Amino acid sequence: MERIRFIVWYDYLCPWCYNGAVRLERLRDEFGGRVELDWRCFLLRPADRGARDPERFRAYTRSWLRPAEEADAGSFRVWASDAPPPSHSVPPQRVARAAAEQGGFDAIHPRLLHAYFAENRDITDADTLESIWSEAGLPAEGFARAWQDDVLSSVLAEHDAALEEGVTGVPAVRLDGNDAIIVGAQPLEIYRRWAQRALDGRIL
Repeated sequence: MERIRFIVWYDYLCPWCYNGAVRLERLRDEFGGRVELDWRCFLLRPADRGARDPERFRAYTRSWLRPAEEADAGSFRVWASDAPPPSHSVPPQRVARAAAEQGGFDAIHPRLLHAYFAENRDITDADTLESIWSEAGLPAEGFARAWQDDVLSSVLAEHDAALEEGVTGVPAVRLDGNDAIIVGAQPLEIYRRWAQRALDGRIL
């Protein structure tokens, strides 16, 4: 069976990445085993720059209503939680990397996005992340793996590799074997046509 692989760079704090993830996962389901997704991290906030003003953050989350109105979108809610704004991009990526090592990436990846954008949970808080880990059905003893130094190094190295490849924003998608990087959450039909053309051998 012919297969293709999309390399996808993303950040858990990016609302457009949420829409892109929903559409790409739907695409994968549509094409069965013919489409593979290789998720790679890109850190929009690579360092903890300290506390963010809650009211300014709440005002910012009103901008989520725009991606929420698109077709095939994720579930969004303007921040209505007492939880503080997420501090930076690294913690959820560490947890996702640890889950991937244990065969649980597909279980935790959509939960992290939904927890932030739909449930207004601080996905940089360790206790919150541990709860999401449990909700994903992952073994409790595996959560500590996220906080090992080599996991952090792996996350940072993947971000640096993205910069070297020319990724400037997310979501960004590249068909394996093709150098062209498409930035932005494209409509599902665009991804669908791209996948079908690749499978038909009409593009490399």
